[in-house]
Amino acid sequence: MPQVTAISQQIWDMKYRFKTIDGQAVDRTIEDSWRRVAEALAEPEADRERWAGEFYRALEDFKFLPAGRILAGAGTERMVTLFNCFVMGTIPDDMGGIFTHLREAALTMQQGGGIGYDFSTLRPRGAPVKGVGADASGPLSFMDVWDAMCRTIMSAGHRRGAMMATMRCDHPDIEAFIEAKREPGRLRMFNLSVLVTDAFMTAIQQDAPWELKFNGTTFKVLQARELWDKIMRATYGYAEPGVIFIDRINRRNNLYYCETISATNPCGEQPLPPYGACLLGSINLPALVTSPFEADAHLDLEALDRLVRTAVRAMDNVVDISRFPLPQQAEEARGKRRIGLGVTGLADALIMVRARYGSGPAVALTEQWLKAIQRSAYLASAEIAAEKGSFPLYDAGAYLAGETVRELDPDVQEAIAQHGIRNSLLTSIAPTGTISLFADNVSSGLEPVFSFKYTRNVLMPDGTRAQEEVSDYAYRLFRRLKGETAPLPDYFVDAQTLTPGDHVVMQAAVQKYVDSSISKTINVPVDLSFEAFKDVYAQAYELGCKGCTTYRPNEITGAVLEAKAPEPKAQAELPLVAPQPKAKDPFEAGGVIYMTRPLDRPEALPGKTYKLRWPESDHALYITINDVIQDGRRRPFEVFINSKNMEHYAWTVALTRMISAVFRRGGDVSFVVEELKAVFDPRGGSWMDGKYVPSLLAALGEVIERHMIEIGFMPAHQTPGLALESQRKIVNLPAANAQGASDPERHSLLPRCPKCSQPSLIRQEGCDLCTSCGYSKCS
Repeated sequence: MPQVTAISQQIWDMKYRFKTIDGQAVDRTIEDSWRRVAEALAEPEADRERWAGEFYRALEDFKFLPAGRILAGAGTERMVTLFNCFVMGTIPDDMGGIFTHLREAALTMQQGGGIGYDFSTLRPRGAPVKGVGADASGPLSFMDVWDAMCRTIMSAGHRRGAMMATMRCDHPDIEAFIEAKREPGRLRMFNLSVLVTDAFMTAIQQDAPWELKFNGTTFKVLQARELWDKIMRATYGYAEPGVIFIDRINRRNNLYYCETISATNPCGEQPLPPYGACLLGSINLPALVTSPFEADAHLDLEALDRLVRTAVRAMDNVVDISRFPLPQQAEEARGKRRIGLGVTGLADALIMVRARYGSGPAVALTEQWLKAIQRSAYLASAEIAAEKGSFPLYDAGAYLAGETVRELDPDVQEAIAQHGIRNSLLTSIAPTGTISLFADNVSSGLEPVFSFKYTRNVLMPDGTRAQEEVSDYAYRLFRRLKGETAPLPDYFVDAQTLTPGDHVVMQAAVQKYVDSSISKTINVPVDLSFEAFKDVYAQAYELGCKGCTTYRPNEITGAVLEAKAPEPKAQAELPLVAPQPKAKDPFEAGGVIYMTRPLDRPEALPGKTYKLRWPESDHALYITINDVIQDGRRRPFEVFINSKNMEHYAWTVALTRMISAVFRRGGDVSFVVEELKAVFDPRGGSWMDGKYVPSLLAALGEVIERHMIEIGFMPAHQTPGLALESQRKIVNLPAANAQGASDPERHSLLPRCPKCSQPSLIRQEGCDLCTSCGYSKCS
């Protein structure tokens, strides 16, 4: 087995290791997984044995990282797609067509594919519907239907697919679209992005009026800056919507002559036409660095060229061996053969060659590396075209006249003119959170390192928890080569120490050599002014980015990460007088006996039933708490939760049995309240009774707390605001330095993961990623 960290082994075992339906491992080692994938990707080749060997060597030691679906599904003979995400068909503005597309979305999501939709084609709210004498309910009402469909697919036990919804900046319902997620619980299955046109950006600069119109009819006129400020205010306060510069995407699309794009996949790195599919893979840059941390450290460009050419061929073969949820998706993928080859570990590679992320040298190196990848990818695709033929919709004259192709080196253009090209588009930067963890925890995509070192709690087979250290690949390598006590050089920077401008210039540097797009999150500090925040988007547009996504900590989604210096430890003073005995608190658990045998249940118990309405649920929950009288004191004995919503049935039964079992053991069971109230749902909580509650389980904790206070089991006390305090817990990292500087090995505060409950949920590339268990969610 490769010598990798424990978390990498666990990610492999959980996500990518081939097992039978009853859980028996078919892949005994990671090498077995590489061999399985390599042999599957070589199936379309005439010389299968040769290419299986070439593909294996590319996969070996994590040099080439196909997307997770390829790693998990290739060579298993399962009825799965090897494509990650799709943009669905254009939604017609009629009821029959709308629900036909809803069915297609459900079928695609059932196989785990994320989907993107443009809802700009639906008439605005209040527009007349001819023939039925009614007014249209508008696109947001149908987005609610899609949202409910996604919840249903999730509740049926299928892997949840993320969704992207886009709307044009001139649609009459754009203001409602911008504000939609301010309503608690609404559209939580969607990422939202506004399609921003060049004309709109010009109108903003000129402070010109802006028309909101549909099918030639103007519904409203407002100042462009007013609408732009509404977009900015929403994303400043609630992290959505994102911004997609749609005219730039279409203008620079290699297939401008045969398709129009109006949506992206859920994370934004693949702008796609109707029924377009994204096929992803990444070059692991740290694996190609020679003499790391030395004066002559460099990326091996010859090895990079060979690896890219092999990767392009492997990904091209995926188009032929993959299954698809819909025939339209298969036709689109095989007609254009677009692939999205990108990179991961960029930040680690820069550290290893001693370049500070966001600096001038780092930008220059990034451009050099990405240009080399682009060049090798196009040359490889031309060579494959000479052997196997160009993609079916290739038009030599139109293709070579494309804006992006005209910027390629002359010898690359000549190769395309001579041989054609196998793949219409070749490069993209996708989210790589989980496969980066799998690849020995290299930095993700083009993102900076989030944290160099932290402690992870691991559940052991005997039920105990053990702590293990998780550290970034470059950090670990530096410690191994330079020693545990060597000070970190100034090029060891993480996401918290960078400015928004550092993020933008790196995204722009990469975008120059990426023909598709980029998934990147620009993390900004909570105290960044609104005007400075708007400047981030203006800079992204001016520097040529195709979109911009930011994340600023907020009370709805919680703080992604905050640094906190430890409080100084003062020396305890000796008492001047003898301490007095502490008065007995009637609410302390001291008078309660901890039981090894559960309390017996009397025939009848006093109790109370509480009604709880959670905004994301169509039906209320009814919580019944029964009490027992023990030693003249009333204490909670059992809990029952009932609801018509069957989505919650299994976990509510399990939860009530567990809580009741704890209650019947006696002792101070008030800790149950605090544990429930500390549960954070990364999809967002809800406002209840004037305060923010971070999850449905936290709301249940509030009900139990209220009951304990009412029966006198707990004292009434001021509960800390749930908006931030109940969501976070200190991750056990080394303390900050004495000067309070932003040392990368410092305390961090993170939201809890919904899967493993550890406080290790970070936001990268438009996705939530748990650094403890590898859970990821793009929405």
